[in-house]
Amino acid sequence: MVPLSFKKISERLRQMDLPDFDLVIGIGTGGVVPASLVAFHLNCELVVITLNYRDENNTPQHEAPVVLKGLPEDFNLEGKKVLLVDDVSVSGKTMNQALEALNTPGIQTLAMKGKADHVLFPEIKDCVKWPWK
Repeated sequence: MVPLSFKKISERLRQMDLPDFDLVIGIGTGGVVPASLVAFHLNCELVVITLNYRDENNTPQHEAPVVLKGLPEDFNLEGKKVLLVDDVSVSGKTMNQALEALNTPGIQTLAMKGKADHVLFPEIKDCVKWPWK
């Protein structure tokens, strides 16, 4: 297991050349802290949606990720540059389900590790001991 500190995550965020975004959407529950860090770093608004796919032991609980809480009904993404953030995206199922639920073209993705448009730690292939767990 690879231990990561908030300091290491912050350093890597500062090194990334991310485009400008208007809004960060975090995928709860695992992506709430990473999305908060990214939103703070980018000086963006933060909104959280909640999906469920795996349990605490990383075992899939559903055939596909299930949206438990989406965006508020009156929330409008039109014209906004959006970054969708999760902690880990190995298969991409949760990220893809979130993108489908948001149904807005042009959303970019960021994962701390795994597969996304932007990956903070692409070199890490093992499990991570996150500082918030």
